[in-house]
Amino acid sequence: MSRAAPDPGARALLRVAVEAARAGGAVLRRSFGAGHAYARKGVIDLVTSTDLAAEAAILRVLRRRVPDHEVLAEESGAHASRGGSPFRWLIDPLDGTTNFAHGYPFVCTSVAVVRAGRAVAGAVFDPLRDELFTAARGHGARCNGRRIRVSAVRRLREALLVTGFPYDVHAHGRRVVREFQAFLRHAQGIRRDGSAALNLCYLACGRFDGFWELRLHPWDVAAGSLIATEAGGRVTDYGGGRYDLSGRETLASNRHLHRRMQQVLETA
Repeated sequence: MSRAAPDPGARALLRVAVEAARAGGAVLRRSFGAGHAYARKGVIDLVTSTDLAAEAAILRVLRRRVPDHEVLAEESGAHASRGGSPFRWLIDPLDGTTNFAHGYPFVCTSVAVVRAGRAVAGAVFDPLRDELFTAARGHGARCNGRRIRVSAVRRLREALLVTGFPYDVHAHGRRVVREFQAFLRHAQGIRRDGSAALNLCYLACGRFDGFWELRLHPWDVAAGSLIATEAGGRVTDYGGGRYDLSGRETLASNRHLHRRMQQVLETA
């Protein structure tokens, strides 16, 4: 993904994304630390009652504001529109569910709207730090209304990287471990904190310099990848090809480190 020409309707859609993300985030903030039972979608893939309540709050906003748009939500799946709209909303009501279930304060709500496979506007809201990351295609990226920009770090040895492990890591861990070990040998440091959406936003504001992860979902990356790109970053697959929001391979950087990170992944 690269910085695009301004989309004339993106700002109006961003206002809806912000309203929806804040509605979901309010649910997270009220519920955090209260102790929650959870169900398992997989061996380590959890869902709590808060995931469902936050998603319901987001959906209420979208049904009121953009009733003719399609929706793809992590917990409830696809919601078809009646009007054949080209817009589809991708919703992760609680990115960092395992963190949330354990009281680890690194969680967010992610809301993006996509047209023709490309994100037009997105909002990622961290209600515990009260940080709202936003982007509208061609209009730059912001945190709490202030413009943000990726870092200027040019050497991998000076870079702080971040990654995550896929939910099926127990079954397919060898590749993940190889990649992690390869970057350990080259980077200044690596973090793994359990929210791809926030990781991409932290890249966008220069807290991280590079990010890689396998087997994400569209709702994990749609908003964050747009925010990172609009902040001057680069988001591709591992080979440097066009990013398609599938999340199968996600490589993001401040641009300066992109080719070097590709080389590390190629040799892992």
